Amino acid sequence: MTTLVICVDRSGAIGRATNVPMPVAGWEAVRSLVTDAGLDDPEDASVNCLLESLRVARDLRDEREEAVVAVGSAESDTAVGADRSIASQLDDLVERYDPRAAIVVVDSAEDERVLPVVESRVPVDSVDRVVVRQARDIESTYYLLKQFLADEQLRSTVLVPVGVALLLVPALFAWFSAGEAVAGVAGLLGAALLYKGLAIDRLMAGMPERVREALYAGQVSVVTYVVAGGLALVGGFFGFLAASELAPGSPRLVEVVEFTFVAVPWFAVAGVTAAVGRLLDELIRDEGIRTPYLNLPFVIAAVALVVRGFAGYFLAQEAIRQPLSAYGMAMTPVQQLAAFIVGGIVVSLVGVKVASDVGTETLEDVIDADRDAEGQRE
Repeated sequence: MTTLVICVDRSGAIGRATNVPMPVAGWEAVRSLVTDAGLDDPEDASVNCLLESLRVARDLRDEREEAVVAVGSAESDTAVGADRSIASQLDDLVERYDPRAAIVVVDSAEDERVLPVVESRVPVDSVDRVVVRQARDIESTYYLLKQFLADEQLRSTVLVPVGVALLLVPALFAWFSAGEAVAGVAGLLGAALLYKGLAIDRLMAGMPERVREALYAGQVSVVTYVVAGGLALVGGFFGFLAASELAPGSPRLVEVVEFTFVAVPWFAVAGVTAAVGRLLDELIRDEGIRTPYLNLPFVIAAVALVVRGFAGYFLAQEAIRQPLSAYGMAMTPVQQLAAFIVGGIVVSLVGVKVASDVGTETLEDVIDADRDAEGQRE
């Protein structure tokens, strides 16, 4: 049985350089083709591909194996037309020689894309990629850069932010110091990459449609979300005031803890308000209350208790706030922290109990739904 050693040229450079009808098969015919291609352009990598196909065929013959060397070159400028012309040439070679297997010789990653076309017609035993030693790194870099520039989404994600940043550099250097200019450009690039990397652009693109549907559907959660946003702003305002009223020279960490201690209750109320609005929407639709939505308010309250407990503990250690008192007896900071932690655990357990009694989903249903969602994302 015959082994077909075929040099594949998807770009069509060999055919254009030699004006020889394709495919070309046979030792003497390919040797003549090497001479014609080399005289036309000695620097073309296709010459090395032709010589490699001859070498592989010679080695197979030295091993007492019947081999036929052939060349297939695309006859179209379009990708689909090039693949179809090579497929037609392969059909011709298979009909003539009936090979048992093929060894494909290519000189670039682009030519390797034709490999499925070859495999659909004859089994492929090996793929031999020829790259000139001096140009290996350059060729690989060029191909990767070409692929990068051909990807429209990748260009818009990387090149556009980089281009905008480079345009802003002269203006920033004219108006600000070098450090501020570099910091501004780095911040711009970081924000742009995060905007695309976290898929915020997709979220923002669908936001108007979701808001419009929520308004037309009369969802209670629209109002509760607005209320929750207002409560969160109030909590941030009071937290900022409390942190600013500390003694001058207080460590920044203490200011952050004070802000957290004052703002967390407001944030918790805001979260519970938003969660209750979502629950009301579930009840209005009369589809039953799903367990995650029912358990969410209790989780928010439990986390808020634990966070406020730790913040109060640190402030009590710094003698900024006095520990709470119960039944006329003042607690120590450790006792106060333990009380808040126990309270958070109790609230969380109550939420689990209520969700299991009232919710329409079991724990297994929730886990299965999460697995299905992860499978769809993958």
